[in-house]
Amino acid sequence: MPESIDIHKFLELRNKLPVLDTRSEGEYTHAHVAGAINLPLLNNQEREKVGTCYKQKGREEAVLLGFDLVGSKFGDYIRKAKEIAHSEIIVYCWRGGMRSNIMAWLLEKSGLKVYLLEGGYKTFRHWALNEFEQPFKLIVLGGKTGSGKTDVLHEMKKAGEQLIDLEGLAHHRGSAFGALGQPAQPTSEQFENNLALEFLKIDRKKTLWLENESSKIGGVKIPDGIYNQMRANTVVEIEVPLEKRIENIARVYAGFPKEKLAEATKRIEKKLGNKNMNDGISYLNENDFYNWIKILLDYYDKAYTFSKSQRAPGTVLSVSITSENHSEIAAAVISFAKQQVASP
Repeated sequence: MPESIDIHKFLELRNKLPVLDTRSEGEYTHAHVAGAINLPLLNNQEREKVGTCYKQKGREEAVLLGFDLVGSKFGDYIRKAKEIAHSEIIVYCWRGGMRSNIMAWLLEKSGLKVYLLEGGYKTFRHWALNEFEQPFKLIVLGGKTGSGKTDVLHEMKKAGEQLIDLEGLAHHRGSAFGALGQPAQPTSEQFENNLALEFLKIDRKKTLWLENESSKIGGVKIPDGIYNQMRANTVVEIEVPLEKRIENIARVYAGFPKEKLAEATKRIEKKLGNKNMNDGISYLNENDFYNWIKILLDYYDKAYTFSKSQRAPGTVLSVSITSENHSEIAAAVISFAKQQVASP
């Protein structure tokens, strides 16, 4: 008989065993447990047919139709599952109902040891959203656009600090230009799922570093529970000279096609003003990245200053940076935080 497991056992076993998501392709694509493999009991079209049947003829007819649709595919399900699993496997559906139970029964009959997540994906989502309401010992790394915060954070990780790369998870660098060179963004729900599993790795007795962000990174929203903590906790702000920031931005973006950069510049016309937008695009066309970036920073720096002004007094601590070496900057930030930041 398949073994029913709670969310805590599931989170432990998912690192050791393959996980099957038996929901439809559409449900899976929208959001799933990271690492789970989709093996739909009912595909998109079949699920729609069963749903229509349920509404028109009732549960009994819908169940019979479901078995008619999937019965001929049992052999395929077993073969695919055994390509994934050697002897044990975890199965879930939307709420631990018929789809996962049928798949679990079938795979157990084929000789696999099957674990069934109680409450299915719905239980996982409840756990994930609850994670964001838990307090963490946060310090936020701040700094104006082009300060190299992401690079510094990764050097801090090498030095033993805990961090979560929000922009990496969101596949976006957090500005109008942030999608360039990045994979497609996940849905906000998928971002939340992935983020919750990152928080699961964190030692809550130790400081966690996050990069200062707006409430949205591209099209992905940071969960309110985390964003509220980011806004309430201390910011260590690195102060990097304008010329160095322009150099950093040029290094990241100057290699992209100018038409893509112009498109992104046009998207923030209302924020830049029509004249600045047109001047910026003219500079782009002349390969004058310096003056193009300078126009952009006039807007982004004002936005950063305003956001900073909305924080509680005394929660933003600035450290001047003289080195251009990210590992040296990381060491300076760590040392500064240990001396200046009270334990969260």
